[in-house]
Amino acid sequence: MRTEGDLIEVNKWLSPLSFIYGMGVGMRNRMYELGIKKSRSFAIPVISVGNITVGGAGKTPHTEYLVRLLKDRMKVAVLSRGYKRKTKGYLLADKDSTSEDIGDEPRQMKTKFPDIYIAVDADRCEGIDRLTTDEATSDVDVILLDDAYQHRRVKPGINILLVDYHRLIIYDKLLPAGRLREPEKGKERADMVIITKCPRDLKPMEYRVLTKAMNLRPYQDLFFTTIDYEPLCPILDTKEGKKEIETNDNVLMLTGIASPQQMEQDIAPLCKSLTALNFSDHHHFRQRDIERINEAFNDIPEPRIVVTTEKDAARLKDIDGLSDDVRRNIFVLPVDIKFMLGQEETFNNKILSYVHKNSRNSILVKTKDEIKPKDSNNTGERPRRISFKDN
Repeated sequence: MRTEGDLIEVNKWLSPLSFIYGMGVGMRNRMYELGIKKSRSFAIPVISVGNITVGGAGKTPHTEYLVRLLKDRMKVAVLSRGYKRKTKGYLLADKDSTSEDIGDEPRQMKTKFPDIYIAVDADRCEGIDRLTTDEATSDVDVILLDDAYQHRRVKPGINILLVDYHRLIIYDKLLPAGRLREPEKGKERADMVIITKCPRDLKPMEYRVLTKAMNLRPYQDLFFTTIDYEPLCPILDTKEGKKEIETNDNVLMLTGIASPQQMEQDIAPLCKSLTALNFSDHHHFRQRDIERINEAFNDIPEPRIVVTTEKDAARLKDIDGLSDDVRRNIFVLPVDIKFMLGQEETFNNKILSYVHKNSRNSILVKTKDEIKPKDSNNTGERPRRISFKDN
């Protein structure tokens, strides 16, 4: 089954290079499976959210969903590598951190959730150690790893794999012919698989076909989510109120994301005209880009607005050169995700059950008899991967 709006493009002439790449990735994964390379478990709930493709599958919105689910119940930390930041090593974000300090997605989350811990470190093991031992963050209860599915040095308690509905991994190919970062077999490490960006009108038959096509293991749960847009927010704090896209608006859609096609398809029917100005994912806006944005906006008839993503807004706020007219009329389109098929409660319960059962408080109250080794081959280390058989 090939999905409607399929975005997969495979460069078959690059297949020999994909074969060589696949051998290297396969060897690395095999070394972890054999224990030659070691994965670490941690005495704190750790949930990883990621994918095995290059480009956006909705990692940040799904991480933010988990933040909303957990933040009023416990102290949450999000650990990211801080892609394309200009700093090195471990860094704990604060209200003054910029995109250049911590990356655009961590900046976005820190702005939306100022009361949770946001940290960046390319070495996720080091980042978890710092979050759990540094005095400033030692009260953390759960750590969410953003874009860490392939960071094999960490063995998370729950591994969530995101798969873009428009680019299903079962039809994609390895880099550089396709956009897979590892073979499809890598999906077997997931506890949960979420097919993201589904059409809102997906039919029951399509759910069944997708479920069969994904061919998951019995221990894995499959969920479906769709994108839900919230009202536009002005990028300037001085401008009041949110607004909806109106039918007489001429829209300049400004993005620096991996897959802007879905956003373009969703906005186009809502406005009078749509002009798309798309840059590469995590694009660093330079002076010539700013001039191009100003010119593109001036070429659009009034009434006109600029619509951009939350991730791009995190970078646009830090740059100079945008015209006053652009700044006054640039709006952010917040994105949320919604579970389909009434799966939200099931997903939430599995996450909350894991976190509560594996919290550091629950470990402290266990008796010595409960945690001592059962036999000479058991080290006594508590398993950190969740088993859904008991839930």
